Amino acid sequence: MVRIFGTDGVRGIANSELSCDLAFKLGRAGAMVLAKNNSRPKILIGRDTRISGDMLESALVAGLCSMGADVVCAGVIPTPGVSYLVQKLQMDAGVVISASHNPVQYNGIKFFDASGMKLPDELEDEIQLAMDAQVEHIPTGADVGTCTRDAGLIDVYREFLAANAGRSLSGMTIALDCANGASSPIAKDLFEGLGATVHVIHNTPNGTNINDHCGSTHPEHLVQLVKDTGADIGLSFDGDADRLIACDETGNLMDGDVVMGILAIDLKQKGKLPKDTLTATVMSNLGLTIAMEKNGIRVVKTGVGDRYVMEEMLRSGYTIGGEQSGHVIMLHLSNTGDGMQTGLALIGAILDSGKKASELAAQIEILPQVLVNAHVGPTQKNKYMEDPEIAALIAEIEEEYKDNGRLLVRTSGTEHLIRVMIEGHDQQAMERHAHALADLMETRLTE
Repeated sequence: MVRIFGTDGVRGIANSELSCDLAFKLGRAGAMVLAKNNSRPKILIGRDTRISGDMLESALVAGLCSMGADVVCAGVIPTPGVSYLVQKLQMDAGVVISASHNPVQYNGIKFFDASGMKLPDELEDEIQLAMDAQVEHIPTGADVGTCTRDAGLIDVYREFLAANAGRSLSGMTIALDCANGASSPIAKDLFEGLGATVHVIHNTPNGTNINDHCGSTHPEHLVQLVKDTGADIGLSFDGDADRLIACDETGNLMDGDVVMGILAIDLKQKGKLPKDTLTATVMSNLGLTIAMEKNGIRVVKTGVGDRYVMEEMLRSGYTIGGEQSGHVIMLHLSNTGDGMQTGLALIGAILDSGKKASELAAQIEILPQVLVNAHVGPTQKNKYMEDPEIAALIAEIEEEYKDNGRLLVRTSGTEHLIRVMIEGHDQQAMERHAHALADLMETRLTE
């Protein structure tokens, strides 16, 4: 079976790779698998601001209702909001329609179980198998599911975030970039409601401007806003607001590695870091590991994807983990990555330390890193090691960096890309090697 689920649900170009027919089948199969013992399951749906959201939501709702599910549509809401509300409202499952940081033409569908957790591979595979299985019982009459809409649920989630903050932010000046995405309706109100002075950009979504040269994938706008306003810190979210890229008061960016490092050190100093361990992925910078060792913190590495980080944290009893890209999971606060909650925790660490953001960031010295994307054919991205020229060049580069850095090659779970990452000390040499490998991949793996 060729898996349709990637590292973060099913994703593709909306109305093409991710069609309404596929969305309907996912809804029907999801209801069958996630609510086996409930003849009338309750399912919560949220989405980001993409223009294709209405279309896919309609198809997904039809699939869910066709299996007798009662659906509540929360409308535009951050992904972590769905995770929280599934638990609070005691729903059987949640579904988010979003392609996170991807461009507007993409969209995606990801599921959460009744505890607000993303699904393991095994359950996703079960849903995929059920999509083409014979349906034993099709509800009719009064057994068909219903759909209601509750736009006020996003405010319930905002109140949860404010309560978790547990403090006033009075005296803080904060710059926000909402990526014209799911954080747009509540981010400014959240931070202002806690007493901060807030300057916000890219919070006027129109259906097509999500992630369009803004948000966590284009933090240069946040940097400028911080400099223009004299903000104490800048927070930039992605399209579904589950990740954060921050900026200190001097305009220097703080990626997920820096943020995780600051939060881990803060928790350890407060005696709240179980097993003195931080969970990260293989993409995290070597500088993070070095900084954590200096502070008596061990770093455990997982595969790429925040759900793999989550699985390791649950299995081993860790509290904090995440990805360099800005997904940060704090299990003592939430069951998934949450950009706004991470921002609040980061501000809390700054206030508790009595230091500036730049002083805390200086604890984690990030080594130079080059990341180049190779655009390849959709059926070729997992076959790069079968090509002898590509395999030979990979071996050559690995030998070059075995003592003073590393090469990491991985396929994107959501796009037709192979990501080439080199970490070391010579920026020009790293760029030369990364581009040479990516160029070879594009030449050899284009259909």
